[in-house]
Amino acid sequence: MTSTRRFADRTEAGELLGEALEERDIDVDLVLAIPRGGLPLGRAVADAVGAPLDIVVAKKIGAPGNPEFAVGAVASDGSVWRNEDARHRYDEEYFQRERERIAEEAEQKAERYRGDRPAPDLAGKTVAVVDDGVATGSTAKACLQMLRDGDAARIVLAVPVGPPETVRELESMADEVVCLETPSRFIGVGGFYENFSQVSDEEAMAYLEPPDR
Repeated sequence: MTSTRRFADRTEAGELLGEALEERDIDVDLVLAIPRGGLPLGRAVADAVGAPLDIVVAKKIGAPGNPEFAVGAVASDGSVWRNEDARHRYDEEYFQRERERIAEEAEQKAERYRGDRPAPDLAGKTVAVVDDGVATGSTAKACLQMLRDGDAARIVLAVPVGPPETVRELESMADEVVCLETPSRFIGVGGFYENFSQVSDEEAMAYLEPPDR
């Protein structure tokens, strides 16, 4: 049995993702990182492929009484993904109320991160969505739904690690998924990093500044 690698930190994982995209001859026009943990990777990927870095924001919709369990997720433009297996855990009124509230939070987060910069034009572009890993993939699914509803020509999801079932589900929503490790025994994203320290908003936003050339 092949052992699953552990990444030193998010930057190393991003560098390896950038190499994987180049090896597959994927010509990326724009890298969109999912804040906060996706931004250290996003900067490394963007630098590796020579593309600008921006963000795509989505937030989980938690179950009533169990906010950690995702019954769905919603992106900053209101695009939503539902966990169809969890419909019995909530009523429609609850879902729509939470969808509206959390979409507003996601929109505010996107505006805070971008500041005065406008959202990027996706029309006709190959876009790589980057995060530090996926477990259920709820936020990634909402982000992909948002992009599918837009004008991007091709959507690539690039993550260092995720369970095989989640990766298969994401492959149905993206044009291509690049996942470096798909362990059958999944112990949570942080278990595949030596350093998985929390990323603050301030640190994450700093990655959006292009490096000095």
